[in-house]
Amino acid sequence: MCGIVGYVGSKQVVPLIIDGLRRLEYRGYDSAGIAVGGNGDGFALRRAPGKLRNLEEVIRQHPLEGTYGIGHTRWATHGRPTEENAHPHRDCTGRVVVVHNGIVENYLALKQELAAQGHKFVTETDTEVIAHLVEQELASGKPMPLEQAVRRAARRLNGAYAISVLCADEPDTIVVARSGPPVVVGLGEGEYFVASDVPGILHHTRNLYFLADGDVATLTRNGVALTDLDGNPIERQVQRITWDPIQAEKGGYKHFMLKEIFEQPRAIRDTTLSRVSLDSGKVFLNEMKISDEEFRRAGKINIAACGTSWHAATAGKFMIERLARVPVEVDYASEYRYRDPIADPTAIGLLITQSGETADTIAAQREMIAKGSKTIAICNVVGAMIEREAHGAIYTHAGPEIGVASTKAFTAQLVAIFLFAVHLAQTRGTISESESKALLEGLSLLPGKVSDALATADTVCEQLAKTYSTARDFLFLGRGIHYPIALEGALKLKEISYIHAEGYPAGEMKHGPNALIDETLPVVVLATRDEGNRDSQLRYEKTLSNIQEVTARSGKVIAVAIEGDEEIAQLVDHVLYVPPAPELLLPVLEVVPLQLLAYHIAVRLGCDVDQPRNLAKSVTVE
Repeated sequence: MCGIVGYVGSKQVVPLIIDGLRRLEYRGYDSAGIAVGGNGDGFALRRAPGKLRNLEEVIRQHPLEGTYGIGHTRWATHGRPTEENAHPHRDCTGRVVVVHNGIVENYLALKQELAAQGHKFVTETDTEVIAHLVEQELASGKPMPLEQAVRRAARRLNGAYAISVLCADEPDTIVVARSGPPVVVGLGEGEYFVASDVPGILHHTRNLYFLADGDVATLTRNGVALTDLDGNPIERQVQRITWDPIQAEKGGYKHFMLKEIFEQPRAIRDTTLSRVSLDSGKVFLNEMKISDEEFRRAGKINIAACGTSWHAATAGKFMIERLARVPVEVDYASEYRYRDPIADPTAIGLLITQSGETADTIAAQREMIAKGSKTIAICNVVGAMIEREAHGAIYTHAGPEIGVASTKAFTAQLVAIFLFAVHLAQTRGTISESESKALLEGLSLLPGKVSDALATADTVCEQLAKTYSTARDFLFLGRGIHYPIALEGALKLKEISYIHAEGYPAGEMKHGPNALIDETLPVVVLATRDEGNRDSQLRYEKTLSNIQEVTARSGKVIAVAIEGDEEIAQLVDHVLYVPPAPELLLPVLEVVPLQLLAYHIAVRLGCDVDQPRNLAKSVTVE
């Protein structure tokens, strides 16, 4: 893990690769390296532990030039984050160079076998065995191209890999293979690119191949050849990326995370765009291979997701069950396979993932398909693996999300699930036309209300950060559909500020959390209400009782409430106000001040907001 950038062409490759790796820094890493060819025989390598600036300093002291090469930012899995363990890795001869994302599960057995045959290992990594496997194939006695040697080596690997390989005997060539972690290949005029994610090469080309598991791509100055692991030619559709590269820049904001928080009105608007008709009250989900009759027959919706996406899924359960009146089960994707789920061919699987490449979520999807279910993907990346294996997709159109802690992708996911819930309800006949129109009218007003919430909450949260950045613990409380937002608020705070935070159902206070409350514990309570909804009003009243439980024990309460709620201001220490909205859309507004509170506390503590320690943006291995 984590970032890969490669290039074959006529340009000087070092600045191009370094720039691409910098654009992938959001993925998290602890060492970096580069291998360059095209200026004499063999390769020049530079590597360094720590951040990319350390590698740049090494290159400044020991310059290198060339017109093709590969670079890598590594997130340590096997071996410490040292210069020795940094990618790229070489074989015994130094003529084969490899970078790798993923985990080679059988690397110890392969290493022992290769060592017995005379191969010398110099690192603690699993990746080094790949270089020696390719060397072994090339030295097997019969001449073979690098592409064939990589295919043969890849067949021996168990686990997950995205590899890019160079060989000094085949200049101006990069061979790429994928099984698990994502790989994109960029197409230019007489120049070709490889990267582990789109932003790494988006400044150079918008025409990409997204490789599938088992694909092998050979890049030369003459073009890209795609084959499977047996060497059979394959075709992949060229995807045209519409993101403006400037979208992946900070645009004047101090951090990517803050920029992405403020992009949420646009992300919500784009996710809704062309999918709703306010005149007819209809939702249109055109990228579906599931018929209306199959939706009507569905006996259950199984949702699987990880992290922030699991919180969106849990909120989505309330939306789908309330509107479509069909049972919903929500699983952590990492746990789904291991509970031996009961087969139900009438169930529809819903997979939620920002990247579309999350390994555990893809594994859950494949388990659902094996059990006879059709699946739908909610993701943010066109052409991602999870979408290719699904029977339908709802793209979130949030644009590139660089900050590791998800913000705009989360709110876009909530909107996508809401659209799915309304569509399913309309298909099943569980809501009327007037109800549909009212729901979609509320959705159409949401981007403006999120803008209002941002304008109101930003300064208040910055002030609150001065008071609460010294807290050691936080508690977040919510009821019903708002409980998942309490979980999300706690996750955001712990991710980027490293303060321990816990989300809890407000009704469970007496079953444990009350023991934590004292004058040092800030408690964030989601206390919004939809005045036109009787159940929402009842929930609000019970939440006020929970607030009084906290204040009676000297806890400090920060409430998230609806504008104009003066009653709650008399009961709590601080109020973060959001505009009114229908009950099922309130979570989108509630999470905004929680994101800002986490952000400002982390900034005040001097934390690396965009790249929290020990975390990566896209988790492509189990």
